[in-house]
Amino acid sequence: MISLSRTNRGAIAEWWWTVDKWTLLALILLMVVGAVLTLAASPAVAMRIHLAPFHFVYRQAIFYPPAIAILIGVSLLPVRQVRRLATMVFLIAYVLMVMTLLFGPEVKGATRWLQLGPIAIQPSEFVKPSFIVVTAWMFSEGMKSRRFPGTIIALALYTCVVAVLALQPDFGQLMLVTLAFGAIFFMAGLNWFWIVLLAVIAVGGAVAAYTFVPHVASRIDRFTHPASGDTYQVDKALDAFHAGGLFGRGPGEGEVKRILPDAHTDFIFAVGAEEFGIAAGLLIIGLFSFITLRSLGRAGEETDPFVQLSACGLTMLFGMQALINMAVNVNLMPAKGMTLPFISYGGSSLIALAYTMGMLLAFTRVRAGRQSASATVRGVFA
Repeated sequence: MISLSRTNRGAIAEWWWTVDKWTLLALILLMVVGAVLTLAASPAVAMRIHLAPFHFVYRQAIFYPPAIAILIGVSLLPVRQVRRLATMVFLIAYVLMVMTLLFGPEVKGATRWLQLGPIAIQPSEFVKPSFIVVTAWMFSEGMKSRRFPGTIIALALYTCVVAVLALQPDFGQLMLVTLAFGAIFFMAGLNWFWIVLLAVIAVGGAVAAYTFVPHVASRIDRFTHPASGDTYQVDKALDAFHAGGLFGRGPGEGEVKRILPDAHTDFIFAVGAEEFGIAAGLLIIGLFSFITLRSLGRAGEETDPFVQLSACGLTMLFGMQALINMAVNVNLMPAKGMTLPFISYGGSSLIALAYTMGMLLAFTRVRAGRQSASATVRGVFA
């Protein structure tokens, strides 16, 4: 039997007394919410494409035990080992991401997946968090010594990653990586030259995507001028919010999920709002907000630049992905295929998010010389 006494210096006991248990609890709650909403949304989708009603439920359930094991296992690691793990995963996942361009099946006009036996994986899901940690390492080393070309290496890695994402194409992930990278670049002390250059590149990239990629132009046009094209999914998602009201129609009583193509993935937030109400939607938003603000608060207590940059970058990835998904559901952004973390169906996404948040929990553990998180955000988040 494992003792969790404060006097026990074992790895498990030390982890228990140093990990952010509130964030861990919130992540577990998100998984529970995801399981409930997958059970609510996926049977209708499965039957519509002539599969067994609980096909997606069973497939998703298989991934929960390894996801929890990865979340806790990675959070047990010391900072140096997390850095080594991120470097190794980045190299392997990047090679696999390049291989999608050569061997990946085309799905909805994009090649983002690799079929490894019975399992389909999306390598970019694992590249994102690993890339953030590796570039945070480069920036932090550059901050320690001006002779080390940390900024140049980080920019080279960024160029390599976004080039493959653009070729797949996956502009949603490209935008997410760019936002998180820009955040840690800013924190690392970029000067005005880099700010202007990155702004020009971002605007130029957006204009090029709109000009030369038809489906990007179509989505933006449909967002700005709904009458210019098909807005079926977004319209039905908004109908779900209206139909659900404050407390919802009740579990299993939703109607929109029966006709919404991506009800179990991109638009699962709308399904939850219809069946459990806007109150449930606010609860989900609250969980994401709590994790994001608390993690940023704990990162702000750090004195190690590498840990601080990594923790903030990973938090940005997590929080921005959730924000983009929910904004699309309520028509505040152009439609974009992006999962809601820990809630949308998808085994590859679930495992990658567990890996991401495991690293974040490892970085935000209480270490010597750092005050506890209870002093970070007093009141609600204490």
